[in-house]
Amino acid sequence: MVSIRRWLKGMNSVPSKQSSVHLLQTITGVIENDLATLQTFFTFAPDLVTRRFQLRTGDNAVLVYLEGLIDKSAINNNILYPLMYELESINDIWNSSITIAKTEMITLWTDVENAIFQGKSVLIIEGQKCSLILHTQGWPQRAIKEPQIESTLKGSHQGFVETSGQNIAMIRRYLPNRELKIKEYSIGSRGNTRVSIMYLEDVSQPNIVKEMEDRLSQINVDAILNTGELAEYIEDHPISLFPQLIMTERPDAAAAHILQGRIVLVVDHSPSVIVAPVTFSAFFQSVDDYSNRWLIATFLRLLRFLALITTISLSAIYIAIVSFHYEVLPLALLISIGESRAKVPFPPIVEAFLMELALEMLREAGLRLPGPIGQTIGVVGGIVIGQAAVQAGIVSNIMVIIVAITAISSFIIPDYDMSSSLRLLRFPMMLLAAVFGMVGIVIGLMIIGALLISMESFGISYGSPIAPIRLSDWKDVWIRLPMWKMKKRPVSTNPTQLIRQGANREGEDQI
Repeated sequence: MVSIRRWLKGMNSVPSKQSSVHLLQTITGVIENDLATLQTFFTFAPDLVTRRFQLRTGDNAVLVYLEGLIDKSAINNNILYPLMYELESINDIWNSSITIAKTEMITLWTDVENAIFQGKSVLIIEGQKCSLILHTQGWPQRAIKEPQIESTLKGSHQGFVETSGQNIAMIRRYLPNRELKIKEYSIGSRGNTRVSIMYLEDVSQPNIVKEMEDRLSQINVDAILNTGELAEYIEDHPISLFPQLIMTERPDAAAAHILQGRIVLVVDHSPSVIVAPVTFSAFFQSVDDYSNRWLIATFLRLLRFLALITTISLSAIYIAIVSFHYEVLPLALLISIGESRAKVPFPPIVEAFLMELALEMLREAGLRLPGPIGQTIGVVGGIVIGQAAVQAGIVSNIMVIIVAITAISSFIIPDYDMSSSLRLLRFPMMLLAAVFGMVGIVIGLMIIGALLISMESFGISYGSPIAPIRLSDWKDVWIRLPMWKMKKRPVSTNPTQLIRQGANREGEDQI
């Protein structure tokens, strides 16, 4: 039963004095009076169904629900039929006459309103001063399909959907363990979104779990519609460019994070979950790394960190060399660049900004258009605009190559949020290069490094295990050692139980 005090605390405003009094009242057991009270809550609600019928015992009853949120077959077969044709006495209703998996007895109108909005049905019986909540949810649901953003070659092809119950079930399939704990919260005075905390009680740090609970309980908002909104309310540095929480669409990835000692937030209505706490290096790890052989996974890891440097600084290095440090180039390459830029009327910084902005526009247009058309716009648009810009003398051939390499590098980074942040960092880096040359690039990289070291995610250093240095965790950062070598969980997640496997090969120690 929902606490009245908690409900009142979550309300930003009360529509009227009369409605608040009704919500605090109890059910009278007089059907006409109760239906009149119900109508004050659900005015202009044509989808509200009040199904009057007579029990087998002769008593009048009414079943109330919202039409689009219930399972009609459950209503007809498991509720109405037993009550109308099989019921022996009123007392049997509270026992086993209704063949629904879960029922609750309530007396307050607060609980009635919340239950109906959650897709449950409410049974009101003449002469009974309590009602029965029936869990008959059956709203439209999307089938489980492969994730759109986090595609995989060898891993699972299941992705989260918009129903939190199914998402929790998919994670439970990977972790059928009694230590997997789930705590539910309701956030939003109007939307009333269900948020579930999932963690391993014997692995996750209790202080981190408590901090997460405190931050969730302090949220006072109308509604939470998706994981992105919730992340902004609970992250440590809301004005930072770098993401501090991982949002994943994959159940296997969520389960892997839980096994490392992290916490997963499952948000109803959202096809992704939130993972916390995280470090900067965690955004460069992928589920596919553990499906491939360790040498291949190591090569891919190193490639991603190379893509990190390329995405941030390649355009800036081009601007710095062409504007200030052209003497470092071989003579043949310098002549080639000079010939390419002979007809370009703009300085390198303007040339780079034009091409980078054009690339971002093409990328955004490709995302907003339907799949096949979006791919066509991205490929054809890039070729046509790049070729036309070179022939018109607006940009040079070298600049087109630089921008293309930068774009490809940003796609290598597996996390979309981190990739977007790094793409945005290119622009201040280009400005520093245009003003100070290579010195400006070094200054920019130092500022980025200082920000990463100073940030925290739920008390965990964001730069760990690189800064502070934890060499024991490097076996799964720059490289990926064989699975049987990674006997301990990452120290960076501050787990209470560090050992995760024993000796799995002949001649190894147990720890």
